[in-house]
Amino acid sequence: MNGYSTRRYRNTIAMGLCMAATVVGLLWLVLILGALLWNGFAGLGIDVFTQMTPPPNAQGGGLLNAIVGSLIMTGIGTAVGAPLGILAGTYMAEYGRYSKVTSVIRFVNDILLSAPSIIIGLFVYGAVVLPMGGFSGIAGAIALAVIVIPVVVRTTEDMLLLVPNPLREAASALGLPRSLVIRRIAYKAAQTGLITGLLLGVARISGETAPLLFTALSNQFWSVDLSKTMANLPVTINNFINNPDPNWKRLAWTGALLITLAVLSLNIVARTLGSQRSK
Repeated sequence: MNGYSTRRYRNTIAMGLCMAATVVGLLWLVLILGALLWNGFAGLGIDVFTQMTPPPNAQGGGLLNAIVGSLIMTGIGTAVGAPLGILAGTYMAEYGRYSKVTSVIRFVNDILLSAPSIIIGLFVYGAVVLPMGGFSGIAGAIALAVIVIPVVVRTTEDMLLLVPNPLREAASALGLPRSLVIRRIAYKAAQTGLITGLLLGVARISGETAPLLFTALSNQFWSVDLSKTMANLPVTINNFINNPDPNWKRLAWTGALLITLAVLSLNIVARTLGSQRSK
């Protein structure tokens, strides 16, 4: 067997192994999504969006309080984390592109991006929950904001670095100050990418369970008081799926389906915006 035939033989084996690995990965994905769709749609109904979580061994009920609690904490976390991330990313790309401070910020940001969310939950538990004397919705929102920040920082820096420098130079030549160049030129050119990063940050925190277990916990009642425990979908799913009550399990599957559809929708929108920007 000559050298060319040997290389073709090895290439065929490598391609076969790659295809087998792909099929195995896709098979598990199909099985997981199939089980989620089958069990989730079985319990989907108007009651899920109009009724509160039921007590154990009760019939019916819904996830209204958990859905509202998740929306509140996700909204506050995004409203707090996104501006901080955009400002930090703007400094790194526009003002301190070559400074040592930017290198330190980028290093810390990379650590936060790869850090397990449960570590962030433990940090917020020690920094917020213990001083406040109990679990609260505001602690949950802070934990989610900490998770959003590194995602937005990285996306903002990358998108602003892609804006051609001649655009900034042309605006500066017309007499615009640096702040207006950033707001009217750089931000506008990177607008689609910035929105994509924001959507990816929201998708990241939508299904987080571990941080909320240590911060907001959960309850089975209607509550919009951020100073007390607040119902949320991830923790409710975790509590319901570990209970033998079939009604709770049904609601847990439905809640998991809702989170999956929400994250999928956000990712589709983010990918669509990203592809439009590339074109």
